[in-house]
Amino acid sequence: MSSRYKKLFLFDFDGVVVDSLELYEQAVSYCLKKVGAPPLRDREEFLSLFDNNFYEAMAERNIDLDAFTSASAEIAPDLDYSKVQPNLLLPPVLEKLMAGNGNGLFIISSNSKFAIKIMLAVYDLDHFFENVLGYEFMFSKEDKIIHAVEEFGTDRENTYYICDTAGDVKEAKNAGVKSVAVTWGWHPRERLALAGPDFLIDTPEELLGI
Repeated sequence: MSSRYKKLFLFDFDGVVVDSLELYEQAVSYCLKKVGAPPLRDREEFLSLFDNNFYEAMAERNIDLDAFTSASAEIAPDLDYSKVQPNLLLPPVLEKLMAGNGNGLFIISSNSKFAIKIMLAVYDLDHFFENVLGYEFMFSKEDKIIHAVEEFGTDRENTYYICDTAGDVKEAKNAGVKSVAVTWGWHPRERLALAGPDFLIDTPEELLGI
């Protein structure tokens, strides 16, 4: 199969493209309450859910994933998206990645496609990404990454997952693609480094050197 793209850049959304930690944490807390699950003790417990796959962490807590995602879909239209702020340094980089270089840009996230599309439109970022693969498509980011690679015939050596949690790095590595961990997201540099990413960057501009 011929390759559609020279390079494939797969972006996590929350923490990488936008700063949505407060809103996401509140949404997860609401959904846990809605399904009758114990509440999270603090932010560190919330962030620990992303040390591996988020939905696997939910399942380990005996959370009914269908009920959880149903609650998530129910509240998505009513969330206060004004709490979310875009990374203003990212759009110029996305522009350069797109500009005649034969690259493909997609979003692969644990969030819902519905919520992501709203935020992309609000901040005029939707034209950068060809598609969004949220939890509605698959729970596993590893499987979503593999799907993207197989769908577009891009060599894994030329596929990059740009992410901000240790769990993301692990899923990228399991999928056999390059992991690019960013330090402006949810997990700090030290936590990301322990996961062993292929690249560890501090600014969006460093993506252009990959």
